[in-house]
Amino acid sequence: MENLKIALDWTANTNHTGFFVAKDKGYYENLGIKVEIMTPDTDDYSSTPAKKVELGQADMALCPFESVVSYRTKASPFDAIALATLFREDISAIATLDEGGIQSPKDLDGKTYASYQARYEDEIVRQMIRNDGGNGNFEIVYPKKLGIWETIVHKKYDATWIFTNWEGVQAKNEGIELKLFKMADYGIPYGYSPILLASETMVRKNKETYKKFLEATKKGFLFAQKHPEAAVACITSFVSEQDSNIDLLESQRFTSSFYGNAANWGHFDKDKVQTYINWLHESGLETQKLSVDALLFRGLI
Repeated sequence: MENLKIALDWTANTNHTGFFVAKDKGYYENLGIKVEIMTPDTDDYSSTPAKKVELGQADMALCPFESVVSYRTKASPFDAIALATLFREDISAIATLDEGGIQSPKDLDGKTYASYQARYEDEIVRQMIRNDGGNGNFEIVYPKKLGIWETIVHKKYDATWIFTNWEGVQAKNEGIELKLFKMADYGIPYGYSPILLASETMVRKNKETYKKFLEATKKGFLFAQKHPEAAVACITSFVSEQDSNIDLLESQRFTSSFYGNAANWGHFDKDKVQTYINWLHESGLETQKLSVDALLFRGLI
């Protein structure tokens, strides 16, 4: 058996169902791969999933696409490469409670934003506010990552970035009304999230192993799309206690519609990626101008 470790971007949730299905159904083992799924609650998010790959603690990580850009352009670059995307489009949003008078991003001026401290995150939010006619003057705070959602629910801070298929469904299940602001609605051509990131060097050395991993993973996600009830059964025991109030089946059905199909699961639209990295450069968030071909590993799926 060949061993692979994947570091997830969050505690187990329906963004990750396909990995748990593939393990439960033996799809990885059938191809000679033993997969260990790592979640950030084990170290209280002391290092990001992508950092774990850089340090050799994991073979792959789930993260936003801009993490690939960030690692390629930092002072001491790391050869991060994008292998596959989980969703065909962005299903994240900036969220705030629908009771605080915030009707659009410009109303976040003077408010508090709970940040995950990703390299480009705060400036992306600032640009969203400006695109809506605001000044981009808001207070940025950095709570513990795994507790950020609770700071919004308990009204400690005003807004944060969420996945609509997870925290969005959780809020609905709890009777919490949210205002959601999507990047695309405010002039930001946001990229893919989450994506699978790995070291280009390691992928080239072990190309067949990574190819098998993606084959089994794709099978897991497409199974979840076709059989949501059975898929939820594969992940339920791994969901954290703080998320036990989420209707997993509702979340899974919502999520499955964004997987794509057997022909396009995992594939990136090169034009979409190039538009996003051009925007990062043109907006001054990134000083280096990059080509999409340097950021995507092709031919594995």
